[in-house]
Amino acid sequence: MSATDFEAIAAMVYRQVKRWATSKSRVLSVIIQPLLWLAFLGIGFGSIFSPNNLNILPGDNTTTTLISPAALRAALSRYFTSIFGGIDYMTFIVTGMAAVVAFIGSFISGISVIWDKQFGFLKETLVAPASRKFVIFGRMLGDSIVNTLQSLIILLLALLISTRVSILGIPIALAYIFLTSLGFTGLGIAMSLKFSSMEGFQMIINLLTMPLMFMSGAFFPIGTMPTWMKVVALANPLTYAIYGVRYWLTGAAEGFSFINPVTSTVALAVFTLISTVVAMMVFEGASIED
Repeated sequence: MSATDFEAIAAMVYRQVKRWATSKSRVLSVIIQPLLWLAFLGIGFGSIFSPNNLNILPGDNTTTTLISPAALRAALSRYFTSIFGGIDYMTFIVTGMAAVVAFIGSFISGISVIWDKQFGFLKETLVAPASRKFVIFGRMLGDSIVNTLQSLIILLLALLISTRVSILGIPIALAYIFLTSLGFTGLGIAMSLKFSSMEGFQMIINLLTMPLMFMSGAFFPIGTMPTWMKVVALANPLTYAIYGVRYWLTGAAEGFSFINPVTSTVALAVFTLISTVVAMMVFEGASIED
């Protein structure tokens, strides 16, 4: 890598981070949107999985049973905790949300590429003296740093929401999140270079993000999914990212039996490497007329 290539990477990283830092609406949306998810899903569904909120149980005044209500509630509490990997639902969802924020933000990078294409900035990068591969890699790094910073906000929020989140696990969780963002940013950029309109790209992205997000273990356990959903989750890179983030933050090990910190790291690293190489190759083959 030449000095020109290094300067191109640094310039693109600086540009992407500065664009994010000076966009107040984007920063606010990153904070508000996860709060809405946590309010509607975390608090709403979390109350369902709390035995203390069940008004009628066998053994209450309305029925008669050999099991006391207190013992039944304790058994239900152990069951709900076990299906969520040993943690409560609010902790389960807020740790998954940290990776989801980076995942969603990664595809915004593709939209910004189309935006730059329409306003001519992409043409300037294509004719720059630096290698195209390093130019787009710098952009991917910048967007990944931005997405990681956005996820850090959620992780700091998680410390306030749950006592099960370990502050010592945050640096490792951020490494997982950065890899996740880099991989999906590369995928989003590679796809966006084949589109000329944001509308068409957004339609495809919406078709991809929702299934991948809900079949990753972010909002409900993989163990409770039907078989066909487990097949999708098995091939979903976000599954391994969420497992790693949740494991290092809380110690929870919910997911496929073969997933552990090593296999999740390897699977995520392989996906990120492939996506990065594909994005660099697609950008290198792009033309000014695209």
